[in-house]
Amino acid sequence: MATLLTASLKDQYAALQAERARSWSPAQLAGNARQRQLLVDRFDPASVAQPGSTLPDSELIDVEGGAVSLDALTDNGPALLIFFRFAGCPACNIALPHYAEQLFPVLAKRNIPLVAISPQQPEALRDIGRRHDLPFRVTTDRDNGLARHLGITFAPDDQPSPPPAGWIGEVTGTGNWALPQPAVVLVGPGRELLWLHVSPDWLDRPEASDIAAAVDRLTV
Repeated sequence: MATLLTASLKDQYAALQAERARSWSPAQLAGNARQRQLLVDRFDPASVAQPGSTLPDSELIDVEGGAVSLDALTDNGPALLIFFRFAGCPACNIALPHYAEQLFPVLAKRNIPLVAISPQQPEALRDIGRRHDLPFRVTTDRDNGLARHLGITFAPDDQPSPPPAGWIGEVTGTGNWALPQPAVVLVGPGRELLWLHVSPDWLDRPEASDIAAAVDRLTV
């Protein structure tokens, strides 16, 4: 039987949904499904950054200290960026360990850095890297700057005013509702965007094997 990490993301997300079906109220389940479907229905591939475009030399704050720029990451070749929502996101806590086990070793053999990115403030974001002993950088994209340039941010439809305790802006430390849609970004030298895969439904993310195949196809 597959372990939690070696199981596919699809199977792990199915297990997460099954647990929610047992523990969540019908209203919670319906609201979550409705928001994810709305994001899928609204997603326009033409509205996000396109391959061949040049990304700004964004500075990403390493949650363990220091910072790294896109120029530095791609100085010797391509880099892979994994955008996720925040440290407490259950779906992200499934995806990142999966990529650590199944994707990171493949990229490391080719000297392709993998960097995880969220808008959450470093002091809060640090927890997810330590919790899973992630072997790659976890970084903060300040105010969703790079995510906004890529066109992958969204805000939930339900935005109570005033915001309740524990709302997204409080959790991330940004003070606003914006989050990145989960995305995989392959960036080449000169900050050239080689590939962008966006997951409007945060419970439908690409398998590590599919990402590895795309990297193989797009790099030499």
